[in-house]
Formats: sequence, C-alpha cells, structure tokens
Amino acid sequence: MRVKILGSAAGGGFPQWNCACPNCRALRAGAFQGKARTQAQVAVSQEERSWFLLGASPDLRGQIEATPELQPRDGVRQSPIAGAVLANGDLDHVLGLLLLRELQPLRVNATASIHRILTEDNSMFGMLHRVANQVSWADFAPGASFPLCGRAGEDSGLRCRALSLATHYPAYVSTKRQSALVPGEASLGIVIDSPSGKRLAYMPAVPQIDDALLKELDSSDVLLFDGTFWSDDELIRTQGRGPTVQTARQMGHVPVSSAKGSLSRLAGLRRPRKIYLHINNTNPMLNEAGPEYRQVREAGWEIAEDGWQFDL
Repeated sequence: MRVKILGSAAGGGFPQWNCACPNCRALRAGAFQGKARTQAQVAVSQEERSWFLLGASPDLRGQIEATPELQPRDGVRQSPIAGAVLANGDLDHVLGLLLLRELQPLRVNATASIHRILTEDNSMFGMLHRVANQVSWADFAPGASFPLCGRAGEDSGLRCRALSLATHYPAYVSTKRQSALVPGEASLGIVIDSPSGKRLAYMPAVPQIDDALLKELDSSDVLLFDGTFWSDDELIRTQGRGPTVQTARQMGHVPVSSAKGSLSRLAGLRRPRKIYLHINNTNPMLNEAGPEYRQVREAGWEIAEDGWQFDL
C-alpha cells in the first residue's frame, strides 16, 4: 500500500488566511524556520492505479495538481481517484467532495449519519448527483471491516475499519438533527489494512486517549495522529478569551504537550512509526528552530509535511 500525505495542516492551512499569529506573521515575512502546509489530506492505493482519499480537503484541487499520480492519465476526462472514506462531517474534511463534481464516477464511504447530513440536509451536495451513478454511497458502521472498492465495485485489496472517537457533530448540524443521528458515528479514526499485513492508522481528531485506543494504535505500522494543538489553552493565549474561543479539548483535540497529552500518553507505543498530522497554524512545533519541535523529534515523532509518501 502506498500512502501519500497531500496536506498536513489543520483547517485553514498554514498560514491561515485571516491569522496574524506569530507563526503566520513570521512565515509570510520569510523569517520562519518551517514550511507552509495545506489542509490535511491523505490518499492511499494498493497498486497505484486507483486511489482512495481519506476525507476530502478544501485544498484538494491544488493537492491533486501537485501530485502526478492523482492526475488524469487515460483519455480526456478521467481520474485515478476511485473513492473516499469520510471520518466526520467537518467542513475541512468534506468540502473537497464538491471539487469532484464534474460528473466523474466516485464511491464515497461514510457512516449513515454523515451520509444523511451531506445528502439530505445540504442542497449543495446535490451537485454530486446530477447524473445517474455519478457518486455511489457505501454506508459503514464503526467497528465493522469493509473493503475499499472502486467505482464499479472492484475490490482494491485494501480493507478499512473505523473507530468511534467522539460523539459531537459539526456546529452546522442543528440540535434537532443531531438528536436523530447516531452519536458514535460523529467522528472516527480510520484503520486501513493492506494485503501485505501492514496497517495504517489515520487519527486526525482525537478528543481523548484511553486504553482501548492505545491497544488499537499499537497494532499499527504507521500512525498519523492528531497534532492540532500543542497546549490545551493555545487559542486562548494566541487570540485572547472570547465567546467563540475554546480549549483544544473542547474542540475535540487532545493536545500534544502536558502529562495527559499525546506525546506522553503515546510514549509507550513501540511498533508504529509515529507522525503528527492536522497541525494548527498556531502550534509552536511547526517552528523547526523551536524547543517544541526538538522535543517532539527527540521523543521519536515526526511532523508531517505536504508531499510525503511511504509504502506499507
């Protein structure tokens, strides 16, 4: 299985368009020892002919143009992108589907709740159903293993399983609608097994780390883990207190630092290659000259960059 990291930042990318935090200011000024990043996006393939997206980033068009393997190769209208797996309904995870609306057949795997939110509650996503068989939906339940299949149902050889991580749906989903949805289908981690027996764990939004999750993560060969915030009060310190400013945990992200943070809680994982992904523009570990970056690297972690790839 080939894995490509097309984007590695949290929602808004780095720098974020409306942010003048120290990181964003320094990057724009050319004085930052670190790299710009687009919004988190991962693609996987077993034989490099058909690719499957994990989520659909708002930056997807530019990410495709930066990745020759995802560009048309046969005929005037064609794409090697065969399908997608949705871990949640967050805008920075699903808006990219609308960029794939040019009548190209696509198979989208999602929980029944996310499927309903996107197709029943949002008229814009009707653009994915202008012609017959434009997009086919395959619903799955957390915990159940299912094959990643192409547009015509052909089995790629990759198998997927979703872990229920949180029960909070995006803010655009009304309270009334949420009451009719399954809480455990709101936010997921994705585990993909290749025919070689190797396993990828993609966990872009993790609100807490318990023993059951630790056991799951320790069975993976590569772990792409939630690196959104360095500290729980990161946004409060960079933006000040306000009615819309929340802590990392309130937003559904365990911070990297502190005794209960991911760097400490996942220190005992020995099997997987550990990579932080979905990194917010305010996170100081983006600064490759800073102590936070050194602490992460000395602990055996890597910090994902756009364009990385590896084989499992």
